[in-house]
Amino acid sequence: MNRSDCMENPHLLVYQEVKHENLLRKISIFKHLSHKSLQVIEKRIQTFELKKGDQIISEDEVARGVYFVHSGAVKLTKEDENGNEIIVCVKQKGDAFAEACLFTQKTERYPATATMLQEGKIIFLDKLELEQDLYANPELAMQMISYMSDALREMTSQLRDVALLDVYAKTVKTLERLGNKFNTGQNRWNIEIPLTVQEFATVVGTTRESVSRVFSKLKKESIIDLKSRKIVILDWCGLCTLLNREY
Repeated sequence: MNRSDCMENPHLLVYQEVKHENLLRKISIFKHLSHKSLQVIEKRIQTFELKKGDQIISEDEVARGVYFVHSGAVKLTKEDENGNEIIVCVKQKGDAFAEACLFTQKTERYPATATMLQEGKIIFLDKLELEQDLYANPELAMQMISYMSDALREMTSQLRDVALLDVYAKTVKTLERLGNKFNTGQNRWNIEIPLTVQEFATVVGTTRESVSRVFSKLKKESIIDLKSRKIVILDWCGLCTLLNREY
């Protein structure tokens, strides 16, 4: 099922006005808010149970709200001039996406297409309602600004890596960054990244063949393995020391 507008999909399970504070505490922006501030958000949220491959939003849609990953994982993609999909970033539990549509002075469209990488639960907040709450609640506004600042800093680091590092270093750095996202249990072995080699190559900003050569080397060193459309980090400590060893 690939629907560009999950808000109008009758097959999705929608729960309005969820009253459970624990639901919001798992979202980075909301986890440190006071109970009073959370009550402002609780009455507005909608949640969606989505399966792997379900499309949440499309970059050609008018933006109507902001989304938060309660569980599962989401890939944000754009198309190049030839129609090829490029993965801009991956969002994991606790992350927000489509927040760039807030406080614009014109009709704004979503900056990327969002698709479920793993089944999970997505929280939706209407754009206009959230803007009103941010104006009225300084604590909530500061948390949103802090989150967007961190996201911008991370994106700047990714752009630096793509521009300045060679393929080997870019691949290892991307593995480390995505490993941190999906290593929710702080494991040192068998950390699964739900991307194919081709999808991973678009994140790195290089060709599949270039990434495959690096992966072959890492497999020989028992750092990673590839199976079932996933990249598995077998030795986290070994991965983290690779760049220090090579440079």
